[in-house]
Amino acid sequence: ALFIGRATMMMIISMTSVMLYEVFLRYVMEQPTLWANELTLWIAGFVFMSAGIYAMQQRCHIRIFILYDMVPRWTQRLFDTISTLLLIVFAFFLIYGSYYQVFVIKFYKWEMFGTAFDPPIPATIQPMVLITIALIAAQAVVNLISDWNLEPTVHTFGPAEVSALLLRMRL
Repeated sequence: ALFIGRATMMMIISMTSVMLYEVFLRYVMEQPTLWANELTLWIAGFVFMSAGIYAMQQRCHIRIFILYDMVPRWTQRLFDTISTLLLIVFAFFLIYGSYYQVFVIKFYKWEMFGTAFDPPIPATIQPMVLITIALIAAQAVVNLISDWNLEPTVHTFGPAEVSALLLRMRL
């Protein structure tokens, strides 16, 4: 997942370069391109999906810790197991239910975008959605296994943290 994060960073740089090139050609040279906007959309689709995998690996998805921090460790493990199982079930049914639509109709027939540049955005982005969901589910299982024996992390603020936060807010 760290490799995916690094590749995503490079895609953001390439996407920015394409947009700058388009702005230069459009407003300075008065010769806009047909392909820059769609190429940016294409790259952005991969960036957003790759960011989901990276966020799961870094454990920075939004979680609600109010109840989680108040229960004993065995209950926290139960919560983690249930959430991972729900994610796996969701991923399975999403992939199972859309396999034909995505791989047979879009990918195997290599569906194009239908514009002058005509990139294969549907043929590449839609399979990437399913691959991303599968990788996120796999990363959730890896996270569950690697976090199983860790000491619990308390996510709530104590009195010292609250007073320090209030002092920072006054400045």
